Amino acid sequence: MFHFADKLTNRISDLSNPTVVGLDPRLNQIPEFIRERALEEWGQTTEGVAEAIIEFNMGIIDAISDIVPAVKPQIAFYECYGHHGFRAYEETIAYAQKKGLLVIGDAKRNDIGSTAEAYARGHLGRVDIFDEPTSVIQADALTITPYLGTDGIKPFTDVCQESGKGVFVLVRTSNPSSDEIQGQPLGDHLMDEHVANLVEGWGRELIGQSGFSSVGAVVGATYPEEARILRNLMPNQIFLVPGYGAQGGGAEDVKPCFHKNGTGAIVNSSRGIIFAYQKNGQPGEAYAEAAREAAIAMKKDLGVLF
Repeated sequence: MFHFADKLTNRISDLSNPTVVGLDPRLNQIPEFIRERALEEWGQTTEGVAEAIIEFNMGIIDAISDIVPAVKPQIAFYECYGHHGFRAYEETIAYAQKKGLLVIGDAKRNDIGSTAEAYARGHLGRVDIFDEPTSVIQADALTITPYLGTDGIKPFTDVCQESGKGVFVLVRTSNPSSDEIQGQPLGDHLMDEHVANLVEGWGRELIGQSGFSSVGAVVGATYPEEARILRNLMPNQIFLVPGYGAQGGGAEDVKPCFHKNGTGAIVNSSRGIIFAYQKNGQPGEAYAEAAREAAIAMKKDLGVLF
């Protein structure tokens, strides 16, 4: 049976590359030739935006699929365009998986009871299509929030148990104001450390042959000292690490998220890869090649750590 943590760990090992590329398309940064083509065919419509996003994403995926183990589309950049945008999200997931990539849906969903179950089944499992259980969105993993406690997590872990999929629970995010909640003292430890202990418990039933659980944790690169503590508290969790590159985190900052043998984490870069052509002053037509070069550079940067 498919086990997300094992599949991800194996693919990271096969490619010697613990990176994930965030597919966060911003229309005004998509190369002009793609936007012009979509505008000419579809006009100023959300359908045209969706087509531009799909074409752009396919170019990125083609360029990096043999380098990186996974991609992470952030759903906000898709669903802001309504149902056509959501179609672009679904088609992006399907195309990435066709190219052999694992897909982490970055949707940060959470609720309780039947609502949480609907989120879990919609994104990771199967839903009822007139008495026929059917997979619809089919991401391999999903980011979720822990604020509602076990009631908001168990529906997701239950579906992961059934489907072999995974979740990444927000523990320590990379944004500056995360200290307002995650960094607050709670007795003799911080709030994020309390959440880490919960995540470790939630993931015990989903540990695979790799020794890692399909219940992972989001731990930002911008708090390296806290990451060391969290790594010790969650030895069996794969860390999904935002904050590298555009948000200020470097290779040394992400090192505490890994075990000493170089396993246990996957580091995200979004803008720094998919829009590398702008940073390097290259023409829009070279956006995919620029993304490939940036992905290779990131792999080399992280490779010197171990």
